Amino acid sequence: MNLIDVAHYRYSTKQFDPNKRIPEEQFEQIKALLRLSPSSVNSQPWHFVIANTPQGRERLSKGTQGPYAFNEAKVKDASHVILFCAKTGIDNHYLTHLLEVEEKDGRFAEPQFRQTVNQGRTLFVNMHRFDLKDAQHWMEKQVYLNMGTILLGAGALGIDAVPIEGLDPKALNQEFGLIEQGYTAVAMVALGYRSGSDFNAALPKSRLPVEELFTLL
Repeated sequence: MNLIDVAHYRYSTKQFDPNKRIPEEQFEQIKALLRLSPSSVNSQPWHFVIANTPQGRERLSKGTQGPYAFNEAKVKDASHVILFCAKTGIDNHYLTHLLEVEEKDGRFAEPQFRQTVNQGRTLFVNMHRFDLKDAQHWMEKQVYLNMGTILLGAGALGIDAVPIEGLDPKALNQEFGLIEQGYTAVAMVALGYRSGSDFNAALPKSRLPVEELFTLL
């Protein structure tokens, strides 16, 4: 696999073929990427609502009404749609939960490593909670890291995708009771296979030139 080829293959799909479905074994790989995506200090401040049925996509499409109606068909015609949600708070109880899961998974080769990890993670989390006061924004950054992982992974599997920020978070929060669960809707990624009539599939990519993007030391 050549990552440059993958990067050229993938694009923001504007029109999906509603008759094509992602094989379950391939979508299991997408789900694995959702779990294994990196996050700052392994904070994993996310939750995912996944729709792979017409009924599920219909519910997600409630976030693409009114001014966001231009995204409704992408949600309804895709094979699978993932709603990416961020935590609305990160407290000491959650930090302890992370430690317990890490310990169960064998992350601490020596008992004292647990305390070291906890101190380092708490330092960064409290910096965003109390000093910078941008914890929500910081957690949403981690969600976007996950979205990038999914977009590249889907391209490597030959699956088309489009990230969707044009949505109504309040409508989706209400539809799925997210606020009550400690989460808020951030964005969606629709996945499937491009329609033969998708105008964007044939257009060349346009990116800023290398000499403008890179400083080599």
